[in-house]
Amino acid sequence: MVAHSNAVTVTVCRQNGSLEDIPASQLVPGDLIVIPPNGCLMACDAVLVAGNCIVNESMLTGESVPETKTPVSRQEDNEVYSPQNHKRHTLFCGTHVIQSRYYGHDQVLGVVIRTGFLTAKGELVRSILFPKPLGFKFYQDSMKFILVLFCISAIGMAYSLYLYIHRHASVSKAILRVLDIVTIVVPPALPAAMTVGTVYAQNRLKKSGIFCISPPRINIGGKLKLICFDKTGTLTEEGLDLWGVIEAKSGRFQNLIHDPTHLSVENKLLATMATCHSLTMIEGELTGDPLDLKMFAATKWEFDEPGYETTRYDMLMPTVVHPPVHQLKLEHSSTSLQPNSCVCSLSAQLFTEPGKDTSRYDTLTPIMVKPVQHEMYDSAVETKVPYEIGIVRQFPFSSSAQRMGVICRTLGKPHMDLYVKGAPEKIASLCLKQTLPENFSSLLQDYTLQGFRVIALAWRKLDRKLTWHHAQRVKRDQIEFDLTFLGLLVMQNTLKPETTPVIEVLQQAKIRTVMVTGDNILTAVSVARDCGLIPRSDNIILVSGLPPDDVNRACIDWQYAESPHIDLEEEDEPSVPVSHQQKLNINEENKGDQTFHFAIDGRSFAVVRQYFPEVFLRLIVRGTVFARMAPDQKAQLVESLQDIGYIVSMCGDGANDCGALKAADVGISLSEAEASVAAPFTSKIPNIECVPIVIREGRCALVTSFSMFRFIALYSLIQFFSVLILYNRFSNLSDFMFLYIDLGIITTLAIVMSYTAAYEKLVAKRPQGSMVSLSNIISLVLQILLVGGIQLAALMLLEYQHWYKRVSFGPQEETLMCWESTTIFLISSFQYLIVAVVFSKGPPYRKSLFSNFYFMGALFLLTGFTLLLLFSPFKKLNAFFKLVLWNPHEKLKFRLMLLVLAVGNFILCFIAQVCIAESQWLKKVTRLIKQKKEPKNRYRLVEKELESLPDWPVINEKLYASDYSVVFH
Repeated sequence: MVAHSNAVTVTVCRQNGSLEDIPASQLVPGDLIVIPPNGCLMACDAVLVAGNCIVNESMLTGESVPETKTPVSRQEDNEVYSPQNHKRHTLFCGTHVIQSRYYGHDQVLGVVIRTGFLTAKGELVRSILFPKPLGFKFYQDSMKFILVLFCISAIGMAYSLYLYIHRHASVSKAILRVLDIVTIVVPPALPAAMTVGTVYAQNRLKKSGIFCISPPRINIGGKLKLICFDKTGTLTEEGLDLWGVIEAKSGRFQNLIHDPTHLSVENKLLATMATCHSLTMIEGELTGDPLDLKMFAATKWEFDEPGYETTRYDMLMPTVVHPPVHQLKLEHSSTSLQPNSCVCSLSAQLFTEPGKDTSRYDTLTPIMVKPVQHEMYDSAVETKVPYEIGIVRQFPFSSSAQRMGVICRTLGKPHMDLYVKGAPEKIASLCLKQTLPENFSSLLQDYTLQGFRVIALAWRKLDRKLTWHHAQRVKRDQIEFDLTFLGLLVMQNTLKPETTPVIEVLQQAKIRTVMVTGDNILTAVSVARDCGLIPRSDNIILVSGLPPDDVNRACIDWQYAESPHIDLEEEDEPSVPVSHQQKLNINEENKGDQTFHFAIDGRSFAVVRQYFPEVFLRLIVRGTVFARMAPDQKAQLVESLQDIGYIVSMCGDGANDCGALKAADVGISLSEAEASVAAPFTSKIPNIECVPIVIREGRCALVTSFSMFRFIALYSLIQFFSVLILYNRFSNLSDFMFLYIDLGIITTLAIVMSYTAAYEKLVAKRPQGSMVSLSNIISLVLQILLVGGIQLAALMLLEYQHWYKRVSFGPQEETLMCWESTTIFLISSFQYLIVAVVFSKGPPYRKSLFSNFYFMGALFLLTGFTLLLLFSPFKKLNAFFKLVLWNPHEKLKFRLMLLVLAVGNFILCFIAQVCIAESQWLKKVTRLIKQKKEPKNRYRLVEKELESLPDWPVINEKLYASDYSVVFH
């Protein structure tokens, strides 16, 4: 991946103005590079200083919508550049520049800021090569258990050394046999065998359209306790449908209009919808944010970007929007303007791209940039000037600013206009109070509670002195004030049909579900109700936090959420919903008997986190809706949940979720990209159905890893007992006996027993995540005692045979072809097959053993071949394995007794595993012995504390920062 990036050739501008092509590996910070007109794959991180770029960042963010990168403006000269704070101006390594845009003969230029492993792609490559250590208990316990095996091998080494020294064997022979013990007890193939199940799970996920770049995370997915969901595009449909617009005139809301084309053509609200967006043409297709696409489509205006696609210096400055041409002709030919006369007849949105014809915009450009020609506008007859709006400057949407804006100029007007759209609460704070309707808050609450996404629109007429050059440098804070409120844009964001069933499945599996969104809190609460995140019978408490100021301390206010009564299906009802609301039917007397959920926005989240640490723990334990959350706050929430013991998954679809996706134990990105490094998991399934799949496969992989670990551990100990018994008799297994056991039995079974697929149903009980749990220890101890005892029993059975004669061994040589080695080899071969079956668990995490046809086939073949060796071996086969030669009819009773011993071994191992190690009575006895007084996870302690406080929180009573300690005591 790194070598591929360095193989690119980059054009660098030298100080004398010459251009030089150099390999990307020779780039250094400070180099001025040229971005090709037809795009390229970025080989470094660079800040754009001239021109614009359309960039596909899906590999880094998982976001399939191309991003528009604009050059750093003069307004940011006094700021310290930061790639995180200035993402809109930064081209990141590994992203694909679809096309660059410039004006005239200028070039698109960028300054190199980071190269190699210091780039955004380099950091991701480092995180893949050297991932953050996983604090998963399974892996920690595995290392401890390997240490225990090493200690066991040390005992065996000491015993072997004693035997060989006592028999006066050579030093080389003694050392060789002692070292053999280490490789037997601590098998080198253990890590590989444990990853086989994970590899199979990864392949099954890939077939389901889920790609994983961090396989160890699959096992962690089996222990998930909490899932955080983004809302828009994850729980709800990505595409928003325009439900209507509510215009504000003279400080009062008008009736809702479902079709905005019924507004006057020159209506400011319609102009805002047509201009305040980040859309662009790519290969003749209008591309951009789905919300912007829907909003612009509703206007049925035309979108013109003059010039070749790669010659547009700025997608904003030359972009022109206007009503359809036939409408303009009709309207301008009328002596009496009738706003609604021709808009209603529009049937389709038109998108045109004039190509080389730039005369229209060239006519507009000098008018917009030359203030000396103001008289031309004053004397012009407006009805003879085409109604076109040119977008001069764009202030991109910012999650922190919660808004976006554009500076525009209408052809024939002597001034520029500012159009802004964004979160209603934010826009309202920037508008003149006299333009805000009195029922602004109540109307907003009515619509958001019904699950609508509401966007506020505002406008401001800018000073005539504002020139084109000044517009390119002005800071948004210098002009985004004293706005005129225009109205509300009401978008309908319906739930995906798969959302509610999946939430129900997760809740039945006792997996907590949480919504983390940047949308309005009341909209989020409504969606949470609709999809089942919050049951209808449960209460919702809105948490409002205010930071301290010069007079007041930080405080928290608690309010019950309220439910509106409105029937949206009745067309005859007033378009503005009724303002009265009905509170949830909650009596203070039985409040403690009902479950409540917290809903909080990002601003209050920051206040509680900083000033109320004890309340914060309770908030995240009972919080279900976290709204208006900034990207960094999403990551903070995930990390806070992890700190109190939750194993957390984050499921999102946008670039704003990247921080939380990476911070989560299991991040799942819903993206059209085949795989991205925005999260360990990338799902091409465009809904949350991928979440139960990941959990089921994670549980299956985790149980498989447990089974494989115990199987390999028992294999090592079975062979350990075999070798020690034979060392005691100065014998050993032959090379081909070892080969048959290691390659024929163990390797085959390790490969096929992990092939069992995940169980279809997600159950409430999670699989064990610790190797040192009492049930696992008892299981391993019982199996070790049984296999060791059976081998000794087989040896004793041999010695009781009247025909048995012990062979005399010399000090330097081991006798391989003898009754002892043959008997131990045969009975141990059956034991490997037995423990493989006993440890192959089926439901409720994996399908039945019999569904794994490869495993069943391998069992039949290996069992049949071992029976062949026991009852009717060929002479050549005997000689090959160095088995004692016997005829098929000789010593048949002894061989049948060995088979009975193997069958008894299977029955005892099965009883020990099912009736003892995995029994319910053992778990009850374990609880009585432990007598655990306090939960081990911190979140359970908080839940227990909340259960002891039925009257908390006190509704409608403010809690101040210095008072919260009194509440808790």
